[in-house]
Amino acid sequence: MTQALTIHPKTTPTPEFEEEFIVGLKRIFEEKIVFNQLLGLKITLLRPERVMGRIEMRNELIGHPAYNRIHGGVISAGLDAMGGLAVMAAIGARHMNETPEQRLQRFSRLGTIDLRVDYLRPGISEYFELRAEVLRLGSRVASTRMEFLGADGKLFSTAAAAYIMS
Repeated sequence: MTQALTIHPKTTPTPEFEEEFIVGLKRIFEEKIVFNQLLGLKITLLRPERVMGRIEMRNELIGHPAYNRIHGGVISAGLDAMGGLAVMAAIGARHMNETPEQRLQRFSRLGTIDLRVDYLRPGISEYFELRAEVLRLGSRVASTRMEFLGADGKLFSTAAAAYIMS
């Protein structure tokens, strides 16, 4: 059985986010980005070095009715969203000297400039876990890697992306 790659947190100490920042970032991600609502994408972990989310399987997300597997576009969009969330968390951690409200304003001009998804096996599961981390946070561009797993921890897809921060 193939095991999923584990994204390990960095060994350097990272700051803890305030409740106000976590609530605000969840509101942006889960409510204000309406497409994430359509996907049913929910944040399950929000740390400066790693983020995780979950998508419950439902009929609207089926890509192949004979096998009840999730549509590849849902996988791609979910991974892209999680990569963006990881960048938001990393930016938030970089600017801990600012108030939570000031840091939440920094995400208005974040955009994907490159995304590569590797589909490893059909996505058939009752729910899916998505993980992401920032590999490099530059002054204008961030690089990320992401994973899309089934309820049993089986790795279905991986992704790498670059985001512009203007």
